[in-house]
Amino acid sequence: MNRSGLKRGIQITLCAALLLACNHALAVREEQTFHVSVTIPTSEFYVLPVNPGFLEREQVMAWNPVSAELSPLREHFDVKNASGSISARLAAEPFLFNGRERIDLKVWFNGESLSLLDSPVVEEQQARIGQRVRLDIVATQPAEGYVPGQYYGTVQLIFDAVNP
Repeated sequence: MNRSGLKRGIQITLCAALLLACNHALAVREEQTFHVSVTIPTSEFYVLPVNPGFLEREQVMAWNPVSAELSPLREHFDVKNASGSISARLAAEPFLFNGRERIDLKVWFNGESLSLLDSPVVEEQQARIGQRVRLDIVATQPAEGYVPGQYYGTVQLIFDAVNP
C-alpha cells in the first residue's frame, strides 16, 4: 500500500471513530423516578377505595355549563369488619370555598347521609362478610346560585369498627 492509500485509510478510520464519538456524545437519555407504596389492611377491618389513587389526588367536581350544575363525586369502597358493623362521621362540615363564597357539600356513604355524629353505614351481617359500597359527594347550590371562581375544600371521613 502506498503512502496516499495509507493516509486515506487513516483518514477513514479517524472519521469513523469521530462519528462514533459524536453519536455517543449526542445520545439521548431519559430517567423516570416514581414512588411505590402499598398499604395492606388487616383482614379484620378495612374501609378502602376501590381506586387506590382516589385518596392520593385532588378530586375535581366538573362544572356543567349547560345545566349550570356541579357534577357529583362518586367512588366505590371495599369495607369489612369481621367483628361487627361499621359507623362513619365527618370530621368537619364539608364545603368548597374561594375566599369569599362557600358551596356546601352533602356526603353519603352506602346511601347513609353523614354528619358530625356517628351513623351506622354498614350493618353487621354485610360488614362481617365484606361488601362494596358507594361514596357520594354532592354540591348544594347556594340560594343566590353558583358564583364564578376557583373553589377548594376538604372532606374528611372517620370510620369506626363497631363491635357488639
